[in-house]
Amino acid sequence: MEGAIDFRALEKELEEAIAADEKYQRENEAKFRAVHQKVATYEEFRDIVLASHLKPLEKKDKVGKKRNVLWNSHAVKANFKQESEVQLSQELEQLPKTSAEFYRDWRRCMKNSQERYQLLLQLGSQNLGQIFQTDLAFGFLGEFLAVFSENICLKDRDSVLEILESFSGTKRFGLNVELMSEQEKKNCRQLFEKLQRMGTDPSNPPDFSHATEGEGVPVTQIHCQADGPTEIKFMELMRLYKVT
Repeated sequence: MEGAIDFRALEKELEEAIAADEKYQRENEAKFRAVHQKVATYEEFRDIVLASHLKPLEKKDKVGKKRNVLWNSHAVKANFKQESEVQLSQELEQLPKTSAEFYRDWRRCMKNSQERYQLLLQLGSQNLGQIFQTDLAFGFLGEFLAVFSENICLKDRDSVLEILESFSGTKRFGLNVELMSEQEKKNCRQLFEKLQRMGTDPSNPPDFSHATEGEGVPVTQIHCQADGPTEIKFMELMRLYKVT
C-alpha cells in the first residue's frame, strides 16, 4: 500500500547503523590503545586495530574444544586446484543481504577459509557489489584476497575475476589497497599470478624454470606469454590492485 512503512528495511538499516557504530567505537579504542602502548611500527598499529574484534579466552574455553569463531588464516598454497570440494557451512541459514549480516556470518559461521571462499562465490560479483556498495570495511579486502589466493581453482577463475572487479567499484577501494599490509600485498600478487597461469594456453605454458625457489614470477612477465578474451579486464585489475 502506498505510504506504508517498510519495517523490514528500517530494521536492516538500524542493524547496519548499530554495527557500524560498534565497529567505529571498537577500532577507535584500539587506536588509542596502540598509541598508549607506543608501538614501534605502523604494521603493529594496524594489526592491533584489525584484531580489535577478537576477545580473550575465558576459563570455560578449553583447548581442543570445537570453535565457532574462525581465527585468521592466510596460508597460501603453491599450486592451484581444478575444482573446489568444500561446501558452504551448514550453520548459515541464508545468504547475507547486507554488510552487517555479511560481517556477522563471515566471523561466526565460516569455520575456515574454504567455507569463506564458497560464501564469496555463492554470493557472486553482483550481490557482493550491492552489499559493499556503501563501503568495504577496513581489513576485509586483504582477507578476501588471502582466501582467494589459497583456494582458487581453475573452474572459478572467471567468477573470481568478476568479484575482484566488483570490489574495485566499492567506495574507498583505493584507500583499502593503499593500506594493505606487506603480507596482504604478497597474497594479492600470488593470487594474480595464479589467475594468469590459469588463463594461459595449456599448449604453450609460460616458462618458470628460471625462477628462484620461493620467489614469485613477475605477473607482467607471465602476461606477455598469455592471451585471451579476458586479458584486458585482467590487466585493468592488475592496475587497480597495484600489482606490478
